[in-house]
Parts: sequence; structure tokens; C-alpha cells
Amino acid sequence: MSSGTPRATEEQASLFRLAPGSHTKLPFSNIEGMHLLLRTLLQLFLARRRPKLSIWDASAMPLRVLPTDIDIAMHINNGMYLSLMDLGRFDLMVRSGIWDGMRRQGWSPVVAGETISFRKSLTLGQRYSIGTKIIGFDERAIYFEQRMVANGEIYARAYIATRLVSPDGPVTNEQIFAELGQPPADLVLPEWIHQWRLDNSLPSTRRPAPHTWARG
Repeated sequence: MSSGTPRATEEQASLFRLAPGSHTKLPFSNIEGMHLLLRTLLQLFLARRRPKLSIWDASAMPLRVLPTDIDIAMHINNGMYLSLMDLGRFDLMVRSGIWDGMRRQGWSPVVAGETISFRKSLTLGQRYSIGTKIIGFDERAIYFEQRMVANGEIYARAYIATRLVSPDGPVTNEQIFAELGQPPADLVLPEWIHQWRLDNSLPSTRRPAPHTWARG
């Protein structure tokens, strides 16, 4: 990834294209996608003005529930939580300076797996924060714990397995630690999270992953 203004991915860029002969009014899903893209760019800008952190610190990014976050029940739609948590990881990467280093190296972060649990609903206009912390590594992934927190209480919690990729393929832990620095000695990945990734993972792109459900 080159330095400078963040570039939209091909998927994000497709939000701005219209098929020949189509109307200029975009469907709701495209409007929502553009909102998330613009919100990401805004948070990348704002994170540079927030206090600096180490990549091994826990970050807390304040937000408010917006009309574009909610569903008919007037609370954050379950599908939005993980999209919003993307913003929390960007916040930690930018404030620690790692984002700039990744861009110099041409590395891009991708999500390999994620799981989330819900406790309470966040409602329209409510203030909350997204807590983000790296909780460990294994040979395949960097793991984050993220929390939606309001009034000192955890409303939702997610665990995200991420990878860094370059034009040449996956980035190794040796390359990552050379850029990030060595992790704290007490940063030990819980065994159940490592096992969760193994049990939940799909075959690699070099192996088949056939869909055999009967059509209905």
C-alpha cells in the first residue's frame, strides 16, 4: 500500500460506479457503504489528533450511535457492530504509528475470522466507546479483543483474527515484529482462541471449498 491518502478498496470503489442506463439514485446498501467509507476516512484523520499509544496498549475511541447504525428496533443493528469495530482497530494502528509503517511496507490488514457476543443494546444517540487491544499471536494471525462500552459496562465483545498481507503474500511474524517491535513477555494468546480459529477456519484458497447444500 503506497503512502499518502488512503485508497478505497475495489469493493469500496464499486460503490461509486453505476451500471450503464441505471438511475442516479443509489440503493440503500450503497449509501450505507459510502457512509462507512467516509466514516473510516474521518476516523483516520481524527486518530492523528488523539494521544499517542503503543501498539500493545488498549485504545478507547468515543462514538455516538448514529441513525445510519440502527435498525427498525432503534438500536445498533447486529451486523453493524463488527463494521464499527473496524474503526477501533484503525484508531489503535494510527495512534501507535503502525499504520504509517504498514503503508510504507505495502501491507494491508485483512480479517480471517471473528466472533461476537452481545449483552445490551446501544440505542440511537447513545454515547459509547470502542475498546481495542491486541491479545496475542500465533503462526497465522494477530488477535484483537474489542469491546463496546457504555457507562463503564461492556455491551458487546468480539474477538477478531487478522492477518497482514503484502503484494508478495502473507506477512510473517518476523516481519511484523521487526516493524511493531517485540510483544510484551506476558502477551500470551489464550489457548481457546487459537483452537477457535482452527475449528472455524475455511480451507486455504489453494484448496477446494465445495458448496454441497441441496438447492431449495
